[in-house]
Amino acid sequence: MQLQNSVIAITGGARGLGLAMAAMLGRQGARLALLDTDAATLDEAVSGLHAAGVEARAFVTNVADEVSVKQAFADIAASMGPVSGLVNNAGILRDALLVKAKGGKVEKTMSLEQWQSVIDVNLTGVFLCGREAAAQMVEAGNEGVIVNISSISRAGNMGQSNYAACKAGVVALTTTWAKELARHGIRVGAVAPGFIETEMTASMRQDMLDKLTSGVPLKRLGQPENIAQSALFIFENDYFSGRVIECDGGLRL
Repeated sequence: MQLQNSVIAITGGARGLGLAMAAMLGRQGARLALLDTDAATLDEAVSGLHAAGVEARAFVTNVADEVSVKQAFADIAASMGPVSGLVNNAGILRDALLVKAKGGKVEKTMSLEQWQSVIDVNLTGVFLCGREAAAQMVEAGNEGVIVNISSISRAGNMGQSNYAACKAGVVALTTTWAKELARHGIRVGAVAPGFIETEMTASMRQDMLDKLTSGVPLKRLGQPENIAQSALFIFENDYFSGRVIECDGGLRL
């Protein structure tokens, strides 16, 4: 895909992995539509990209809300033109064990709110944004690319029933959409990050961080730019579709 002057929407684009992907795609000439929930953080991200010579605009969006998503993509088309690419990156964590027990007595369970909130953002949000982006590409006659951000946790991870289920679902959506949308010239791929150096890992205790890192064969955390490089590969490789790039330092061998 030719990124120069292409409109690329990135959910969760105001910080972390989303912002790193925005910066890398922007350096290739893409015009960026950043979708996130907080206006102030979005404005800061857009200002930083502008300072680096990257064209970007902010769209306050709740990806779990159908009305909000439809409005955001309509606004993108009206102000920037129809999208040619989408990065489904927005996600949240609400970790908990399914059942926490001690001495045969259940002390706590994962609440329905913890389950549903993660499903709404991490899976339904991917569906809603993917649907609107694909519809826009088809109606505009644009060949395009959708990149979904999964996780190595899709294989299952303790304390993450909700998150793991979503990230496995994201891969299922990726392979399904790749088959459905190929006839329209739309490719769909996914990236499954391992442990990446983000705000979340920066807030961890050093002993916990050391334990986490020791399990990675490369003995270090990944950088947001490593995930951005993986996304860029999917955009630029015109024969890549329906597959997942695992970028995890060899953790899931």
